[in-house]
Amino acid sequence: MLISTIGTALIAIGLLAPSAMSTPTKPGYERFAGCPSPAEVPGLFVCQRTVIDGGHFQMGSKDVPITSPITLSGGVAFDGKIFANSQGGMSAAKQKVPGGVIGLTGLTWLAEFLGSEALTLWAVTEIAGQPQVGAGLETVSLPIRVHLENTALGKNCYVGSFTNPIKLNLTYGTTSPPPPNTPISGEFPTQGESDLPLVERFENGVLVDNSFAAPGASGCVLTLFGFIPISINGLVNTQSGLPAAAGTNETKQHVDRFEFTLQSTVYP
Repeated sequence: MLISTIGTALIAIGLLAPSAMSTPTKPGYERFAGCPSPAEVPGLFVCQRTVIDGGHFQMGSKDVPITSPITLSGGVAFDGKIFANSQGGMSAAKQKVPGGVIGLTGLTWLAEFLGSEALTLWAVTEIAGQPQVGAGLETVSLPIRVHLENTALGKNCYVGSFTNPIKLNLTYGTTSPPPPNTPISGEFPTQGESDLPLVERFENGVLVDNSFAAPGASGCVLTLFGFIPISINGLVNTQSGLPAAAGTNETKQHVDRFEFTLQSTVYP
């Protein structure tokens, strides 16, 4: 079914770590440059590009709006495995975390030392494992980690990791979460008009999940006086309600546009 094909291509685009090589696309198809060429990964099902431009990601007591567009690009093989080259994958889009560093840690005195501008906190979602297309081709298991970025937290402050990722199961359909969450529904995208030959475009979909768990923070270190490192994982967890059990978290992601085409359309 067409909608199943669309679902596979769109939701399965949470990508593997990019490979080191990339090959120039045909003129006009540069937007698909994140999809591996036949020389890199032969026989891909489709090349694709998705832009998520809204929604939110809530885990524990923190709810972060998606205000900076996230671009996902790469290709899907016939067996459902996802690949990206050095120009593909998930863009490092920074989302502003309400409350900043003080809201995350509860350390109000930091304002005196750092100033309000230096307390801005950003969350960046990163792929943290192998995505897997689910039954019905309308869901995908997408392992991620969230990088909390501010100089006061050190360089390695994360929620989720490669060994203990946040496991999203995104769907256009209806979720079946454990309590206290109740089912929510996404929306299938509608067909749009592409500006390129042999490219299909779909618009205005909504992916949802409210069944995932979120682990505690790790690697968050406050360095006092420039040389005394202190772990603040406990503070971050207490202020953020982490770890948070399945059925207490939620994400809704608005898909502005999704384009896909054959690998042979993109590359000479």
